[in-house]
Amino acid sequence: MSNQPNKVKELRRVVMASVIGATIEWYDFFLYGVVAGIVFNKLYFPGSDPLVSTMLAYGTFAVGFLSRPLGGVIFGHFGDKIGRKSMLVMTLMIMGVSTFLIGVLPTYEQIGIWAPILLLLMRIFQGIGLGGEWGGAVLMAYEYAPQKDRGFYASLPQIGLAIGLCLASGVVALLSYSLTDAQFLSWGWRVAFIMSAALVFIGMWIRLNVMETPEFRAVKEHNAETQIPFFDMIKRYPGNVLKGMAARYIDGVFFNIFGVFSITYLTTTIKIDRTQALIGVMAAAIVMCFFIPLFGRMSDRLGRTKVFFWGALITGFSSLPAFWLMLNNADNILVLWLSIVIPFGILYASVYGPEAALFCDLFDAKVRYTGISFVYQFSGIFASGLTPIIATYLLKTGGGAPWHIVGYVIFAGVVSAVAALLIGRGDASNVDQLRRVPLPQSR
Repeated sequence: MSNQPNKVKELRRVVMASVIGATIEWYDFFLYGVVAGIVFNKLYFPGSDPLVSTMLAYGTFAVGFLSRPLGGVIFGHFGDKIGRKSMLVMTLMIMGVSTFLIGVLPTYEQIGIWAPILLLLMRIFQGIGLGGEWGGAVLMAYEYAPQKDRGFYASLPQIGLAIGLCLASGVVALLSYSLTDAQFLSWGWRVAFIMSAALVFIGMWIRLNVMETPEFRAVKEHNAETQIPFFDMIKRYPGNVLKGMAARYIDGVFFNIFGVFSITYLTTTIKIDRTQALIGVMAAAIVMCFFIPLFGRMSDRLGRTKVFFWGALITGFSSLPAFWLMLNNADNILVLWLSIVIPFGILYASVYGPEAALFCDLFDAKVRYTGISFVYQFSGIFASGLTPIIATYLLKTGGGAPWHIVGYVIFAGVVSAVAALLIGRGDASNVDQLRRVPLPQSR
């Protein structure tokens, strides 16, 4: 009993380190997405056709998602063999340095073709850093938490996504509001990227003061590490990998439609002020911070697959009234904000809240870092990275009307709901499978 207060204190420290570190990583990663369609298309991909410039800017945005699986496999491998903590320190440093360098990168006008090439390279490093970050941050909370509360505690690092998006859109909105367009394009946007350096120092100090997770310590003590975690994952959990990636579909699509593409849509199609669009996304992110742990807790009480199934369906179909409100209320900023806050801030959390524990439940501790990182990051290529490009194309084919985009989002919701049903049916076999690979006894 005397150890109980220490365990609670350590759990709180781990959760705080995971949340703060994840916040910094997501801030860095989303800052690029927020700026891509309003700055990079002008300064790094100039051209006579604004649509082509925007799609090229979103193309480099997508590259970050292409490199995330690489980061997931690399850091997942060493995270399952060496430890979760050391990988989290390294991923934070990679992300922070690459983000800072974007902030001081010369433009196309200054160095020509090297500008977009270097921007692309920094985006690749951002993706590698985040690819290893998400899985480690989630695992630290999940593996420290009591069994009955793992949905809740694993959802807490997920708040880092909402806070990071809030900070990214909020900082850009503040700079956009405070500066003229000329000042913002000249140097204002750079401030948001350079700020990352200070945030990284804070995150590093906190992460260096946490311990390794109990489950991984047990793996190390019993010399039970697998030789190549990725191959072991594919051999023992092929079905779980596929179902997890399918379940992730609505998360990636919905987030990037409402958190990234909606800013460009509202400013170019609905014709509202850029700052007002950013405020709408920022407000949704604030609301999301409260609903992510709520749905994480619900997954502990009602069942993860049940909460995720209904969340995927409702979230997907909510895009229909949301875009209808945007299209028909261009002069009512309050309604426009609500059309983002309700689906994105509340309904989307019903998917993102239970998702972390849902994926962690699919794998045992020996390959869990690799497993959840691969599922989350590899599926992100098509679910997240390509979404702004697809949405831009669908908007054009729809003649400026958003209904093709709505159909795409609903399709993603249905795919993820079906995947959740399949995971739910396999729950018993998943548990049995995890029990068939126990740690060896101490010698």
